[in-house]
Amino acid sequence: MTKGILGRKIGMTQVFAENGDLIPVTVVEATPNVVLQKKTIENDGYEAIQLGFEDKREKLANKPEKGHVAKANTAPKRFIREIRGVNLDDYEVGQEVKVDIFAEGDWVDVTGTSKGKGFQGVIKRHGQSRGPMAHGSRYHRRPGSMGAIAPNRVFKTKNLPGRTGGERVTIQNLQIVKVIPERNLLLIKGNVPGARKSLVIVKSAVKKSK
Repeated sequence: MTKGILGRKIGMTQVFAENGDLIPVTVVEATPNVVLQKKTIENDGYEAIQLGFEDKREKLANKPEKGHVAKANTAPKRFIREIRGVNLDDYEVGQEVKVDIFAEGDWVDVTGTSKGKGFQGVIKRHGQSRGPMAHGSRYHRRPGSMGAIAPNRVFKTKNLPGRTGGERVTIQNLQIVKVIPERNLLLIKGNVPGARKSLVIVKSAVKKSK
């Protein structure tokens, strides 16, 4: 069954394995999540648990938010996300989900919001090649041909400059190198999407479970 937790990306560092290998890791701080709601097929049409992460000040929450978290006997939460594919019998409303649900060596998928880069050209945005950099070229970092003459327009799928980044990205099949329960930390091998301090969702790897 799927397991999941919400956390914040703290940054990257490196650790040494027992055989002396240097492993780059991303540090994710996942303070205990609270189960706010259990979604069932009878009531909602699907099964999931709703997790709340990171308390926020009482005055920043509206009345419906306060009523919702009161059922779980907890404070209003800054982030609320759902985890599907879980065994609902393992969870109760108000229960805390901690980093120790994962163990060293587990495979996970990590979802975050990629860094926003603003308006960028096609070379940075789509990885296109540049033109000749000689003086007479006058064609260095442009988008290239816009298509044939016949349709008299640019097709919708044409790769063009525009806003880059700031999208929901999932990186699959990352391995947990270390779990530090007393500090609520997960050390995940490699990089994960997003800027430092941004929200990430760590879930059991979909492909490895099959």
